[in-house]
Amino acid sequence: MPQDRSQPTAALKQARRAWNLLHVDSLQARRLAERSIAAATSTGDVVAEGWGRVAFGYHLLYFGTAAEAASELRRAIGCFELGADRAGHLLASAALARSMWRSGRVREALDAVLPLRDEGVRVLRHDQRGVLLNTIAGCYSALGDSAQAFAHMFEALRDAGPSRGRGFDTVLHCNLSHELMQIGDSEHALAHVEQGLAACSRLKNARLLCVLLINRVACLTELGRAAESLPDVRTVMAMPADPDGRGSMEPAFETLAIAALRAGELALGAQLVDTARASGTSAIPDERIERITATALLCLAHGDATQAVQVLQACLPDAGLDDVDGLSTRIRAQFFGVLSEAHEAAGDAAASLAALRQWQRLHQVQVQLASRARYQAATLQTELLRLQHRLDENDERRRRTERARSELVQINAALSHKIDEVQALQEALRQQAMRDSLTGLFNRRYLNNTLPMLFALAQREGQPMSLVIIDLDHFKRVNDTHGHAAGDRLLAAFGDMLTEHGRRSDVLCRYGGEEFCLLMPRTTADGARRKVKLLLRRWRAQRFELEEDTLEGLSFSAGVADTSLAPASPDALLKAADDELLAAKREGRGRVGVATGAAPVTMAVQAI
Repeated sequence: MPQDRSQPTAALKQARRAWNLLHVDSLQARRLAERSIAAATSTGDVVAEGWGRVAFGYHLLYFGTAAEAASELRRAIGCFELGADRAGHLLASAALARSMWRSGRVREALDAVLPLRDEGVRVLRHDQRGVLLNTIAGCYSALGDSAQAFAHMFEALRDAGPSRGRGFDTVLHCNLSHELMQIGDSEHALAHVEQGLAACSRLKNARLLCVLLINRVACLTELGRAAESLPDVRTVMAMPADPDGRGSMEPAFETLAIAALRAGELALGAQLVDTARASGTSAIPDERIERITATALLCLAHGDATQAVQVLQACLPDAGLDDVDGLSTRIRAQFFGVLSEAHEAAGDAAASLAALRQWQRLHQVQVQLASRARYQAATLQTELLRLQHRLDENDERRRRTERARSELVQINAALSHKIDEVQALQEALRQQAMRDSLTGLFNRRYLNNTLPMLFALAQREGQPMSLVIIDLDHFKRVNDTHGHAAGDRLLAAFGDMLTEHGRRSDVLCRYGGEEFCLLMPRTTADGARRKVKLLLRRWRAQRFELEEDTLEGLSFSAGVADTSLAPASPDALLKAADDELLAAKREGRGRVGVATGAAPVTMAVQAI
């Protein structure tokens, strides 16, 4: 028969207190949970025992093993069934699904927890509802479905905000940072980590601090700043694997090892690789592949590229599959990046390029994941939190009056509208990240990312690729005489001319200031010279009517080089073209210099 809970017992109050402190003070939560279990068992209070065991089970999920947690949680479910407590039953079932997920049974975990969602939204409140939604988000994340993961995380964050989340909002910032990394947005992931660490300073939860530090290590490594992560690596290593420290679950030694090796700390990296191996085989595909990647990086650090290739090739069948549950795109991209490095170090350029293309394909998958996820609201943290606080306040008033209910509906509509605005803004920002706003051409950042790939492709296919650098002659004089608005008008017009007369295969970039760079695949330097001479004639024919003057007879200087003349590297190709540009300017401007492998050759172009 259901237990009468109109007057909570002392044991139940103690168990509820243990739950409330689960993320605020993990050690005190464990002590209270153990005491409540002992007290409830002696009095036959099955509901109190269930709440004590569910709090203890969640604690074991953070500091123990999945098997230990599952044993405690099954006993909690039995107590809740006897006591007819649906809220406790839902939370224990969600935690049991989480233990399945941590054991590598991700799809089974999602199948177990997803049917609980609708009832959980009705029965659970605030941080409890957030815990359930976060478990669903974690399962979706492990399956590579970032769209569903973000949707459930943001819903959980709304339910478990700072005012009533009891520290769980810090957990959500930690998880959001992880998911943002999965879709390649390490900058915003790092911002969420910093926000979580700031909140964590008010908590007594070593495990949560440890995971946030590990996430920061991963973010900094992804951003090419591994050296900055070394203090965090050493802090995590110094934490004991018990409830006073990081715990024994998900130690992430392979993540720390990769950071140490990327930072050039060979001894520390080797120690961490050995520690990861000693922890035994992981049931989580991400951890297994990342451990292999760390081992290969260690081989490369020792100068043994052949061994690194062998280590990576051994698990290539797993890393190359697109549908392995629990294997993320980020970890696979990391794997193929190191595989490309290993092949290059071993002198196998073809295999290196093949691995690099796999790496590029996976990064494109990350971009697509980001688009589907509609995570743009996460990048405007201040706005999101401001709206979140407004929703929290209105939710409190909703429980008291009908007027507050109506107001909350309006706020929700405003939030939906704001999210739409944020999504549109993020798309615009994505375009701005690779295009110059004045000319509409690609920017230098895009050029830096694209040139190495097109250069490698040209070398691979044995086809020429030309690079052209163009500098508008006497542009400073235009700015000084007619003002920057006139200069901007010329730059925009020049960009329009390049776009109108460029081929679809050409990559047209604003290089900086009045300089432009053209990448022309399957084009020799001589062919590019003819094209640029035609552009110079068209530019000379342009006429610009200003308020008090007319600009005409304009010219530019250009330098041309192709991959057959500068085959060493993309930088060598850039330098060859730049040298020809400088020669053209020295010889009187309005000329096109062409790299010949000997002395620079420039050709003047007469006005039509």
